[in-house]
Amino acid sequence: MARAANRSPRIGVALAGGGPLGVVYEIGALVALEEAIPQLRFTECVGYVGVSAGGFVAAGLANGIGPREQCRSFIENIGPRSDVLDPAVMTRPAWDEFARRLRQLPGALAGMALDALFGIGSRGRVINQLGHLLPIGMFSNRTVHEHLSRVFSSRGRTNDFRKLRRRLVIVAVDLDSGEAMPFGKPGHDKVPISLAVQASAALPGLFPPVEIDGRFYVDGALRKTMHASVLLDEGLDLLVCLNPLVPWDGRPQAHPDAPDARPRDTPPPRLVDRGLPAVMSQTFRSLIHSRMELGMRGYSHAYPGTDIVLVEPRASDATIFFHNPFSYSQRRWMAQHAYAETRRWLRSRRLAVGQTLARHGLALDDAVLDDPRRTLLDVRVPPRGRAQQALRQLEQTLDRLESAQDATPSR
Repeated sequence: MARAANRSPRIGVALAGGGPLGVVYEIGALVALEEAIPQLRFTECVGYVGVSAGGFVAAGLANGIGPREQCRSFIENIGPRSDVLDPAVMTRPAWDEFARRLRQLPGALAGMALDALFGIGSRGRVINQLGHLLPIGMFSNRTVHEHLSRVFSSRGRTNDFRKLRRRLVIVAVDLDSGEAMPFGKPGHDKVPISLAVQASAALPGLFPPVEIDGRFYVDGALRKTMHASVLLDEGLDLLVCLNPLVPWDGRPQAHPDAPDARPRDTPPPRLVDRGLPAVMSQTFRSLIHSRMELGMRGYSHAYPGTDIVLVEPRASDATIFFHNPFSYSQRRWMAQHAYAETRRWLRSRRLAVGQTLARHGLALDDAVLDDPRRTLLDVRVPPRGRAQQALRQLEQTLDRLESAQDATPSR
């Protein structure tokens, strides 16, 4: 639908989850989109909705931290010390949770012993009691809140939803009701932005639920993949959606025009041969993607006045599917891949995307899009200080070691 000629287009951004890989993919893709559409500035949109890992990026954009700046802080670890995120903080064990479960062990063992002594126990009851002792999260996510609190305390930024100049919604799910909680909407905007992001990214099993005002919240993707309706309800001309997770499709006939790095005589990998992680990844991606497809079809009917552009990886992109989502040492390489793939996606849909953008006074820059010299990582910006230079050299060494290890055939 064409916008009125006398006003600027109302543009929103919806970012889905995907773990650390999702953050890396979305940053690389957003840089590519912003470069290719010169009139578009992602820090100047009217609203943002972030789910799970997408909450990190959305909160940054709402605070005026553009894609390039987020790339330097999160991907390259360059910039003000308060902005740089050490990826290792996301893989620290949840010692508090482990200790809490250990404190329950003596009482549970005593109860099981009494049940066995008096013959009132059963195998199912024992398994149930043991289940109560399992940690509800393997890694601590408290550093998410702590780090983002520092980032958003800088001058010109805020950790308060109510002080933002633009709408920001971070969606989590109430663990005890299963209902979505749109933090940032009126009535739900008193919680700090950093705490809302922590809650939205608390994937059960990996991170403990986050307590806010006596309620416990987990990953917002458990309810919906995108939650775009919270922005669409406010009336948009254009909504840009990014979804990092798509199911794998290794059939060559399904994507005959897609580039493939495999030798011609090499068959596509079979997921069943890759073990449980690959099977579970495919299952999870299929579930959330099918749910998102239903949602997208519903949006097109419920909001006919809004154009929606959905950007996501190719289903045949083995690089993204088989990449370890928690491998931070290769984040630069993966971000560059996302950047290049988004540029390829734009070129392959140049006409359709160009027509959609034109309805809102936007246009693709063909010279930028077709420039083969374009790259994501800004090698012209040197690390600041000896400590950062040493850290950069160490990370590059770890990158090479991990790449060599991945290339070594398993025995």
